[in-house]
Amino acid sequence: MNILKNIFTTSLGKKYVMAVTGCALVLFLVGHLAGNLQVFLGQEVINRYGHFLQSNPELIWPARFGLLTLLVLHVWSAIRLTLENRAARPVAYGVYKPIGANYASRTMFMTGLIVFTFVIYHLLHYTVRVKAINLTGQDFAAFKVPGTVGEHPQHDIYRMIIIGFRNIWVSGFYVLGIGLLCLHLSHGVSSMFQSIGWKNDSYRPLLDKIACGLAILLFLGYISIPVAVLLGFGKDIQ
Repeated sequence: MNILKNIFTTSLGKKYVMAVTGCALVLFLVGHLAGNLQVFLGQEVINRYGHFLQSNPELIWPARFGLLTLLVLHVWSAIRLTLENRAARPVAYGVYKPIGANYASRTMFMTGLIVFTFVIYHLLHYTVRVKAINLTGQDFAAFKVPGTVGEHPQHDIYRMIIIGFRNIWVSGFYVLGIGLLCLHLSHGVSSMFQSIGWKNDSYRPLLDKIACGLAILLFLGYISIPVAVLLGFGKDIQ
């Protein structure tokens, strides 16, 4: 009980919470990207993948609840640590000259909040499928694969993705959100190793390069879908 209390009441404990939840969320981003990229394998493949997830609520809902818990804990620990750091330095610097801190590290809190907003929009857009925010005038929830009936008719995810990303404003916001997310990751992944004590002077350059490389790969992977759609991918879909 004391260990659990220390985790949520001490600065070191909150850093561990932020590091562990951040690691889990990065793993989810990698897996989610692998699933999303199946759109390039064709309509049948991505729809079959989506149908598998949607028709197994005993898997998808615990996963969603777990991800929401991780996200809340990550945001909570970030906010608490930021407030504690500001309280420890009540008087601002006369002239602020950051040493050894890049833009990503100095804007972690800001980009984190913007990314959180982007994630909410993305969930409402493609998971909850709120018609009012997709900017297409179409009801994504009504997109069904012809010929599929029963309790769980197959949702036409391929068509939803294509039509959704044809809107340049939606795609632009998506690319911006992913860009900020990956900027956040470029420093977050590196600091995660530092929080759990794995980062020292010997490994620091390598871990920083790994963090930056992972952020770039995720950025290119995620934006490849809206960019491809804007360039004509799936143009036969109406």
